[in-house]
Amino acid sequence: MSSASGFSGDETAPFFGFLGAAAALVFSCMGAAYGTAKSGVGVASMGVMRPELVMKSIVPVVMAGVLGIYGLIIAVIISTGINPKAKSYYLFDGYAHLSSGLACGLAGLSAGMAIGIVGDAGVRANAQQPKLFVGMILILIFAEALALYGLIVGIILSSRAGQSRAD
Repeated sequence: MSSASGFSGDETAPFFGFLGAAAALVFSCMGAAYGTAKSGVGVASMGVMRPELVMKSIVPVVMAGVLGIYGLIIAVIISTGINPKAKSYYLFDGYAHLSSGLACGLAGLSAGMAIGIVGDAGVRANAQQPKLFVGMILILIFAEALALYGLIVGIILSSRAGQSRAD
């Protein structure tokens, strides 16, 4: 503890907290980017054959874009919880924030990969057989739910920060 600087807690702990915030945003946005790109390729390819279905087939692209918002939410929650000059910030808090960011970010990355693959194949298949649309949407919803689970766990883990010691 360095009393000269007014810092309380472990001086390396904020590194882990900020790493968690960065991980949440970066990994979630990587999932969103992959899902958007992969689904977008499918929409463009399908649009050549059936241009009237392009707007209906944009659903996977929108669902992939939401993944980045989940990472942004967790990154903001984590970064607002890191203020070692106002309240002691220990390694427990840094690790809680790191695990929160990794849970949300990696769940968003995996969901984005699933949405991209399903979206690409789904919109192409929908162009050939319109009855597949509802099935594609259901699969996309379950893939999106994976990221939502990561967001929920990330919020719970982030709320554990600050509970390591009684100040």
